[in-house]
Amino acid sequence: MHAVTSSIFERGRTGAPTFAEAAEAHLADVHAYLVYLTGDRAVAEELTAATFERALRSWRRFDPRRGSARTWLCQVARSTALDHLRGEARRRRREDVYAALEPREHAAPLADDLSPALDAALRSLSAADREVIALRVLLELDSSTAARLLGISPTACSTRLNRALQRLEEKMRDAVAA
Repeated sequence: MHAVTSSIFERGRTGAPTFAEAAEAHLADVHAYLVYLTGDRAVAEELTAATFERALRSWRRFDPRRGSARTWLCQVARSTALDHLRGEARRRRREDVYAALEPREHAAPLADDLSPALDAALRSLSAADREVIALRVLLELDSSTAARLLGISPTACSTRLNRALQRLEEKMRDAVAA
């Protein structure tokens, strides 16, 4: 056990970062991505912890030749979030509670520097729209990397981003007009 545990904290022959280095460098990005994906800061905090727990357990599978640690951690975060969201959907069906689908009145903003109108507009978007905006705009991932995370083509990723930004712009226009 000691050899396995210590290997995740020691730099490998490939020059890959240690798990501790990767976790420290990308914690904020993973958390921000999960906030946008889930639309809930408290859930995002729980999922961030679960993401890094999963990542620690599977760090030996990380291959720096296939992508950056940041991208790999975002893939783990996406998988963790999707598992959570599926579980929540099953729970809601089981309990037949639809009140959870309504937006919370006193939810914390998605990010500290967002205006209330922009925060409300982002919350009104679908999880898929928030996710592509988070990957491409917030985390500034290139189209091919974001597409790989989403499991779609770069063209589909660009299309999804353009449509999400158009919907966001419409929501903001409506908010300003109101």
